[in-house]
Amino acid sequence: MEIEATYCEAFDGLVARLCITAKDEKRLRQAAYRATALPSTVFGESEGGIEKWLDERETPDGRKGALIQLWVNYDERAPEKLAYEVSKRIRQGILVVPTTSVFNALDAPTRIDTMARVGHCGDGYETIEHRYGREVIVVPIMMGEFVIERYLSYTKGVMGGNLWFLCRSLASALEAGDKAVAAIRRIEGAITPFDICAAGSKPETKYPEIGPTTNHPYCPTLKARLSGSKVPDDVTCIPEIVINGLSLDSVKEAMRAAMESVRDVKGLVTISAGNYGGKLGRYKIFLKELIRESNW
Repeated sequence: MEIEATYCEAFDGLVARLCITAKDEKRLRQAAYRATALPSTVFGESEGGIEKWLDERETPDGRKGALIQLWVNYDERAPEKLAYEVSKRIRQGILVVPTTSVFNALDAPTRIDTMARVGHCGDGYETIEHRYGREVIVVPIMMGEFVIERYLSYTKGVMGGNLWFLCRSLASALEAGDKAVAAIRRIEGAITPFDICAAGSKPETKYPEIGPTTNHPYCPTLKARLSGSKVPDDVTCIPEIVINGLSLDSVKEAMRAAMESVRDVKGLVTISAGNYGGKLGRYKIFLKELIRESNW
């Protein structure tokens, strides 16, 4: 197995980090998956991921929980956009799931006031209370109440770290992808908004009105049709693992952990990454440097 002498490009993002709790694991998983589903930053919206699952000793209200991150691309409108996107995902992904609550899980001075877009779902019957040592909004709903911390912090982070696994078969690609995602789940501050991504994209496109399109030089099914195909003869499948993190170091640590986790996958030919000549992001994370730092 070869590690290509290349780098991935990553870029700035804005992130909120939330703790979801619920009465039981079924409801908790429903809320966590729904709130983080459908990565949509390519449409100018948001994306998210589950950082880790929490036991009862790790949550404000003593129930099982999930630590999730919600992200938007960074620009001058990012704080306003993040507030809107966070409220949308909370309202339609979490509030509607029975027994759920939401708490802040980030120590940062910049905050979203959840009253305007979530608290007022109580239509004026919502109340502000102090529970679990926190200021919360209690929203009356038809199955009891929805509790959300009044202020949710956000901060600048790093989006778009990535790895490509050039594999001989679909089976080896899925095995490598699953192992990488599991390894990243153990890294504090990192998420995979797509888990295994089957459809890596590129900045250039024939159809800019729809956003990024398929990275055709790396599509194995196009090898016979493209004179400029970059897919090796023995490769039939290339999963991409996209990584966002609260810091550049957390993204690097997650990439390193993912690479180490797939060392023994049979059928993995090459580890590479999305490199777009600096067109995508200002951070360059070199794969060879990561393995030197880990005594590969």
